[in-house]
Formats: sequence, C-alpha cells, structure tokens
Amino acid sequence: MSVPEARCRNRSSTGFGVKLNPASDKLVIFLEGGGACFNTSTCLANPSSYSEQNFNSWRGGNGPGGILSSSNADNPVRDWNMVFVPYCTGDVHAGNATGQNVPGIAAPQNQSFVGYANIGHYLQRIVPTFTEVTQVLLTGASAGGFGAAFNYDRVAQAFCPHPVALLDDSGPPMADTYMAPCLQKRWRDLWNLDGSFPTDCADCSTANGGGIVNLASHLGAKYPDARLGLISSDKDNTIRTFFSFGQNNCASIDGLPSSMSSATYAQGLEDLRQNHLSDSASWATYFIDSTTHTYLGGNGFYSTTVSGTALTDWVARLFMGEPPGHVGP
Repeated sequence: MSVPEARCRNRSSTGFGVKLNPASDKLVIFLEGGGACFNTSTCLANPSSYSEQNFNSWRGGNGPGGILSSSNADNPVRDWNMVFVPYCTGDVHAGNATGQNVPGIAAPQNQSFVGYANIGHYLQRIVPTFTEVTQVLLTGASAGGFGAAFNYDRVAQAFCPHPVALLDDSGPPMADTYMAPCLQKRWRDLWNLDGSFPTDCADCSTANGGGIVNLASHLGAKYPDARLGLISSDKDNTIRTFFSFGQNNCASIDGLPSSMSSATYAQGLEDLRQNHLSDSASWATYFIDSTTHTYLGGNGFYSTTVSGTALTDWVARLFMGEPPGHVGP
C-alpha cells in the first residue's frame, strides 16, 4: 500500500504491506530490519529506498517466512492479520529529520531520516482499518526490533484499551557502558531521535547523550500489565559491530573499529536484563548462546530451543497464558 506522505532516506516514496484475514480480530505489525545509516560504511550497507517492486520481489521470494508465515502450524500468529513495514530510512524506524548530512568521507548528504514520521502516517491508516481488533503484537527484527521499542508507546496508545504486546528481536537498548553516549549522541543529532521518545520519559535523554536504555525500564513501569519481550543472542555479531563504533569514546566512529568482544556484549545483555528489565513484571527475555543475528524472520524462529523452551512456545506465551519469564544465559 503506497502512502504518499511516507518517504525513504533518499526522499523516494514508500508504503507498507498488508495481509488480511477477515476471520481474525488480531493484528501483527512487523518492522523490517536492515542496519542503520550514521557514517560512510554503515550507510553503504543500508537501503535508501523501498518501492512496490521491492515489496513484490520480497513477497515472491523468501520474505513472508518466520513469524510472518501463514502456513507453518508452529507459528502462534499464523492466522492473524499482518502488516509489514519495510525499512528504508536508516534510523531504526525512529527518526524525524530531513536535509541531514551524514558525517564522513563521501557519506550521503541531504538525507531524510523519517522512520518515526512514517510510522505515524501508517498508523493513520492501520488503526481505522482494524477497528475490531482485540489484540496487537508490535514486533520487528534488528533495526526493526529497536524500532518496535521506540514506537511501542504510540502504538499502545493508538489501540488502547486493547492490549499491545512488544516483541523486540535483536534490538537490545543497552546501558551507556556498552552503548556509548557519544554513539547515542550521533544518532540523536543525525536522526532527531529525542523527538521519538515518550514525552513522559525524562530519563531517556541525559546530558552526556546517553540514556536510551531507560526507555526499556520506562515502558515496563508505564505499562505494568503489558507483555514486553526481548530476544537476543548473547554474542550477536551484528549488533556488536554497530556498538563498536562507540568504543574508546567514539575514536573510530567514522572509521572501521575493531568489533566489541563477545564477552563484553554478553555482559551488556545481562546488565540490561538484571538492572533494567527484571524489576518489571511486564518484561520477559529469551537469550541464546550464539553469535546469530535475528530469529523471527526465518527458520530460526522454529528451530531454536533454549533450556527446553522452544522459541515459538515462548513467543506464544508472551501474549497468551502465563508470562514466559526469562530464558537463557
């Protein structure tokens, strides 16, 4: 579905995909991943456009797999209505800035980081379309996982009083020790990230540029009866690479830094669980001893088991039955 107001970072038009099931009163909103754009190297690996042709190619290939599959009997949301939000804004679906020049040699200029604005345009169409919905799952992988967390508050408000669950796959908002404030500041300044936090989350922005981790604890406190879930490998190769740009006070933020060690990343993930999520009954986590990046988009959703708990079962419990709790290392 083309949305005239929605734009990619190269200012081309974009939209979202819909798969309807008139027999269902439940809805999945899935935010696609695909890196981020904040220096020369990261922008090169991040898509700057997403057209209807791109969507048709994705749909005709291996796209609608994993949690978007309508045919796999192990998928707990296989018969739900589904909305697919493509990713072409380079800002983890959380930016609202135009005319931005990315720092770095030969980095892209005059970029539109408007992922958060796009979600707003989409909600103006999605909410009136699903007026009979009784349950919503907002989810995404990688950049889409981060984006699901950034957009959770507004989606929960848009569908209130109906419950909205959050499922963040491989987008852990770690503490400043692991996700350096200088790196967060680059994202804030380039993408206008501060405009995307809930207005009542004062701690989401701190004087040194850090504080994004506080979004997780804020959501848990604001929505004590919600179901909020985080999936992550404890040695995720991809997110370790992105966080490495903040090492040594961002000394190599526009270069090619050495990757954050797997041990440091695992410590950051455990810190997130113990010090920012565990105090809330809303949050549940599923951590895997692996370097794999993302699970929801493919066969990993069905083949992953940790401590005797299948990932599909844990996800099902996130919005049905008893809370799934914390699983894994």
